[in-house]
Amino acid sequence: MEKHQEQKLARVVWVLVSIVFVCNIIAIFLVPSAVMTNQQDVLHGAGNYLGGIFAPGEDDIQAAGVMASLLCWFWVWQEAYSGVLALFLIFCGVCTAVIIYQGRRILATILAGTPFCVDNAVSLRRAAVCCFLIAAAALARLIWGLFWYRSAAPLVTYNALFIPIFLMGGLLCLVMSALFRQAARMREENDLTI
Repeated sequence: MEKHQEQKLARVVWVLVSIVFVCNIIAIFLVPSAVMTNQQDVLHGAGNYLGGIFAPGEDDIQAAGVMASLLCWFWVWQEAYSGVLALFLIFCGVCTAVIIYQGRRILATILAGTPFCVDNAVSLRRAAVCCFLIAAAALARLIWGLFWYRSAAPLVTYNALFIPIFLMGGLLCLVMSALFRQAARMREENDLTI
């Protein structure tokens, strides 16, 4: 069978999405460590932590870093702020992993040469649900932040930005799901008439 240009492109995208999926799973594992390393600036703390693991100094032991990562899963819950931050990031990471996995499933149907199937509609609906869950979690964290800080500062954070972005992403996935469902239905009707 000759591969079409779309299938060749889908193969490349499938490989890239698979790499992102693996990186996402690794990032979920490292969330408590990043939160515990530097509670004021999570990205800076994650950079310091990963730098210590992947480029150890003379006295660093990588096994100790991995063990510390495991222990952070227990230590992160001792303080309210770090626990809420870790819970939010882990929840969003799991939802993102589900979205990426659904994208891999859709790309697999394109590679198989059957893009207009009901499975793609189901995958897009699952991705939409995960988008809505991330938006709801961001809203809950935003409201929590408003009460925690007793100011309007959380309104200018990434949580406030997550809400409309993931709501729109969820709506887009729902529309695409309906389109794929309709296309699958039309394809089945055409197959029956021939």
